[in-house]
Amino acid sequence: MILGALIDSGVPLAELNDALDTLNLKGVSVSHRPAQRGGVSGTLVSVGLDAEAKRPRRWQDFLDIVGRSSLPTRITERVGAVFHRLAEAEAMVHRTSLEDTRLHELGELDTLVDVVGSLVGLDILGVERLYSSPLPSGSGVIQSAHGLLPVPSPATAALVALAGAPMVPPPGNVPDAGEMVTPTGAAILTTLATFRQPAMNLERVGYGLGSRDSAHYPNALALWLGQEAGLTATTDLTLIETNIDDMSGEMLGYVQERLFELGARDVWFTPIQMKKNRPATMLSTILPQALESQAMAVLMRETSTLGVRVRPLSRYEAEREIVEIDTSLGRVEVKVKLLDGKRVGVSPEFEVCRRIALERAMPLQEVYRIVQREAGQSLLGS
Repeated sequence: MILGALIDSGVPLAELNDALDTLNLKGVSVSHRPAQRGGVSGTLVSVGLDAEAKRPRRWQDFLDIVGRSSLPTRITERVGAVFHRLAEAEAMVHRTSLEDTRLHELGELDTLVDVVGSLVGLDILGVERLYSSPLPSGSGVIQSAHGLLPVPSPATAALVALAGAPMVPPPGNVPDAGEMVTPTGAAILTTLATFRQPAMNLERVGYGLGSRDSAHYPNALALWLGQEAGLTATTDLTLIETNIDDMSGEMLGYVQERLFELGARDVWFTPIQMKKNRPATMLSTILPQALESQAMAVLMRETSTLGVRVRPLSRYEAEREIVEIDTSLGRVEVKVKLLDGKRVGVSPEFEVCRRIALERAMPLQEVYRIVQREAGQSLLGS
């Protein structure tokens, strides 16, 4: 379905086949045709295999095949990351080491075609960042080489768990929706995609169709292509706050350091007044939702608090880039703020300005003023 969405979005099958030919695979063919699922028209892709191509291979064999190809390094590295993630999930499910993991049905060459073809297609379209909506769980059971399996399959569930990706019930809560995300699809998305919806200027949409034609939902995968807008909302954040009236500044500073080491985006203190007119401090931290339980452990272990407040948080962030420029004080890194792809502000990097101030025995504020002025002239024309 990912291949179908890519072809439906404009990836030429001939160009895709040229890239796949560098793998020197025997007994494999890729074809596509227009079709419809519900009211959605799109592209249905089929990967044909002969008996030899269906022979199971190890995930390391796939990496060897890719390594011998002439595909660009930027693609082979991402292919390696997808198969490593897939192998991790299989090792978790079968409780084996990574080296001894077998892919079973996923070891047939169509898995290699799906992964490589998807990454090549994204590269042809020039996709720089990939985002995904929450993955539908599906429902019911499926037949496999191991016997009946629940949906989502254990490998798919393990991939979602490894990435901490969101999963939602099937559309309309259909009682027997079947498998809606395969392990291969889950491996590609959990490795490459961020699970949030950015603000974007939509340019075109392609639909990849699944082989099953359900009466309960259109079995189609949509690929939206466009340019990210200047401000994007980060929705996978958590705000944690707690009030403390019996800890010293040194202790609170230590907690702040621990939270930043954990991966907090921000940590700050606010003077407050608590019961019995006691002056106190409110500790606040913003961090990814995946770190919530670890942050709780730090706060409960390192502070005197008996409870904390937790709220989901959305935050809009402007795009930014780090640029090196030549100034009268030497080569300096500055942070550039972008809106709709245009540079609208510059900010000197503190550590670089600090080093210059010490080396030249200059006031830090003067270094800042010089770098700010010259960076603005160089990058903003002001």
